[in-house]
Amino acid sequence: MSGHSKWSSIKHKKAAADAKRGKVFTKLIKEITIAARIGGGGDINANPRLRTAVVAARKQSMPNDTIDRAIKKGTGELGGATLEEITYEGYGPGGVAMMVDVLSDNRNRTVAELRFIFSRHGGNLGEAGCVGWMFKKRGVISIEKSAANEDKLLEMALDAGADDVTSDADMFQVLTSPEKFAAVRDAIEKAGIAIANSEVTRIPENTVSVSGHAAGQVLKLMEELEDHDDVQSVAANFDISDEEMAQFSAA
Repeated sequence: MSGHSKWSSIKHKKAAADAKRGKVFTKLIKEITIAARIGGGGDINANPRLRTAVVAARKQSMPNDTIDRAIKKGTGELGGATLEEITYEGYGPGGVAMMVDVLSDNRNRTVAELRFIFSRHGGNLGEAGCVGWMFKKRGVISIEKSAANEDKLLEMALDAGADDVTSDADMFQVLTSPEKFAAVRDAIEKAGIAIANSEVTRIPENTVSVSGHAAGQVLKLMEELEDHDDVQSVAANFDISDEEMAQFSAA
């Protein structure tokens, strides 16, 4: 979890700046649309993926009418470009395995742009399946340490169906199977515990240590990929020291 949790901390700190640039809204609108289209319709109570997307959108203060329009685009009530879910796999500097989940209305444009981003930072796109076996889908619910008592959180999360609770310097991470994610998140919310972030993401089964120039390249690659409008999430199996992560975050 080290690489993922460290990178998640950086993303949370950069979230305000991302919101100002409109990047967060663009990605969330796409996720709401695709969730409504393939996740089980426009009812957030019957569509866990849609509910996760709407909760994330509301955390970013997205207006309700924007959320409603995105849902209606997904259900076909409003017109709009057809989005396609695609996962790309590749390698970053130092042999770091990477998986990139995108929502695109133009597959050819997106893959060309991603290939360029990878190559610019010392990586390369690979064939489907080249690194997917290194990752496992997990629900990850992040909670600031000031918001919960660790023992009580652990007991409640496990009772609700979570697999484990881990922590780093600032955050607790509640880990679940994708199937138990919504139930565990609901239990935490009902307990009045503020959730900093929640998502179903890909967690690496093992990590690759990188440092120095390679570490900087990996982090710049991660940042540029996540800044791309079509990219919804990036998973990677890097492990970088706290010191180097802090230097990048400060920059």
